[in-house]
Amino acid sequence: MPPHESHRHSAPHSHGHGHGPAAPVSRHLRKVIAAVLIPFAAAVAVGLLVLWPGGAPPHKPSGVGFDQPTERARVTEVAEVNCADVHAEQQPQPPSPGGQPPTGGADKGKPCQQATIEVTTGENAGRTFKTVVTPDALRHYTTGQDVVVAYSPKAPKELQYAVSDVDRSLPMWVLAAIFALAVVLVGRLRGVLALVALAASFVVLTLFILPAILQGSNPLVVAVVGGSAIMLIALYLCHGLTARTSVAVLGTLASLLLIGLLGSVFINWALLTGNTDDTTGLVHGLFPDIEIRGLLLAGIIIGSLGVLDDVTVTQTAAVWELKEADPSAGWRKLYGAAMRIGRDHIASVVNTLVLAYAGAALPLLLLFSIAQSSVGTVATSEVVAEEIVRTLVGSIGLVAAVPLTTLLAALVVSADRREPGLAEVADMSAEGEGSGVGTHTGEPIAAGGLADAMAGPKRRRGGHGRRRKR
Repeated sequence: MPPHESHRHSAPHSHGHGHGPAAPVSRHLRKVIAAVLIPFAAAVAVGLLVLWPGGAPPHKPSGVGFDQPTERARVTEVAEVNCADVHAEQQPQPPSPGGQPPTGGADKGKPCQQATIEVTTGENAGRTFKTVVTPDALRHYTTGQDVVVAYSPKAPKELQYAVSDVDRSLPMWVLAAIFALAVVLVGRLRGVLALVALAASFVVLTLFILPAILQGSNPLVVAVVGGSAIMLIALYLCHGLTARTSVAVLGTLASLLLIGLLGSVFINWALLTGNTDDTTGLVHGLFPDIEIRGLLLAGIIIGSLGVLDDVTVTQTAAVWELKEADPSAGWRKLYGAAMRIGRDHIASVVNTLVLAYAGAALPLLLLFSIAQSSVGTVATSEVVAEEIVRTLVGSIGLVAAVPLTTLLAALVVSADRREPGLAEVADMSAEGEGSGVGTHTGEPIAAGGLADAMAGPKRRRGGHGRRRKR
């Protein structure tokens, strides 16, 4: 990295993208971008206000599946007992198709575990109950282990509590802390802003998207409004209020619209219901007003948003950097050079998305393999077809985001006719003449931010302390 670029990166108020500081663009071009994005941002804000749920609807737990109140508990004692004495004999298993002995035979004759569990939270804190663990169970308990228990108040007293899971809060918090530390150490200020954006995305998801869907709002509309809010917060917070970020926002928005359109068409054409697992069925049973098919489409949009941000920001940054390297390049040359970068990006991102969905559905794919079903039967079954539509629609949006964003960025930087004051600032910055002038290339308001366009014409101080007209 040249010394003057390193200097500009270290400026405390620099907000350019991590690939390098954004060159300033003309006031006219900023006004054009603002004329497109400000109404969009206003529409998102209005959508948030109109659809704001005010919290999840009141609901009395049904005691079915995940819809149960839970409490914390601790294993106080683990003892070995005869399985027959606690009526936990293992069921005989049929032989395998190849004539091999049934699996789990090595566990036959081994003693069972009887764990004593003490409830540590809730109105019945201090109550104890016992649970039996057979030798072939995947989960065994140790004394002092923390667990989560489900509470069924309508059941007989001795059956009101049952272990539903182990308490894994500590390892999850440690892993989250390691992740945050790694992001901050490597990304520094950008890493901190990325974590803040992640927290904001989580707030929008939990306080707006999920409660609004539960309140009966259209899942697609909620996903579009909430996803747009997440996109605006994450991109502008992490990459600055600049023209370059605004181009990435426009590219992301166009790709999301394409994903929504394709998803709607193929979900309806393939007659997908979205009700393919017990969890979805339970949600639909508890809240019949939720449109499950719309919920499927909303999931596709939200799931594609994070990867889309990465694609659009990277492509926009590539075009800006290419223009900085060759100011005389036209939009065709910029587009061709950036697309060579984008094609590599497409290959890696699409492969990542497909493998992510395949990994999530791996147990299901194993079941189909065991059943020796044909590829056509597996692919056209609703549970797999849903994942295929989710994957391919999202991948088409990602593929389309590369040329769309690249073309938009190339046209913007090529059509930009910088004013003399801005051109002088850029030239002096490139030569490294003075820290005050050099940092202007990354400053959001002076270097292409929407705030400048909204505020109208201003005067600002030049590098030598005198005022210049923009």
